[in-house]
Amino acid sequence: MANFLFVLSKKDAEPATRCFQIAKVAHTKGHKVDMFFVDDGVYWAEKTKDLSERTITGDCAGDYLPYLVENEVQVGICTPCAHSRKLDEAKFYPNMGLNGAPFLVDLAAEAKVFNF
Repeated sequence: MANFLFVLSKKDAEPATRCFQIAKVAHTKGHKVDMFFVDDGVYWAEKTKDLSERTITGDCAGDYLPYLVENEVQVGICTPCAHSRKLDEAKFYPNMGLNGAPFLVDLAAEAKVFNF
């Protein structure tokens, strides 16, 4: 099986929903999946974020993100990105934690990378 890294940098529902959907598909097929949120993508780490905004295809982040949380898919959250946006790690999902660029580079070194 392959290693995949999904990098999310936007807070818009469309790219986030697609990122979570494809990560879920890869994971359900038995691939190793890691994720990393940078820039405005860090907003998706907060449990209070609304997951119900529908995309043009009718799905939403709430259709996929809970699976990734329940299955403990590792998600790194860019530390300076989160701190500059005043995000509190205590409000993150349990499978998400602050990490830096060295962590991201290590993940990417062994994975096929998708950027959203």
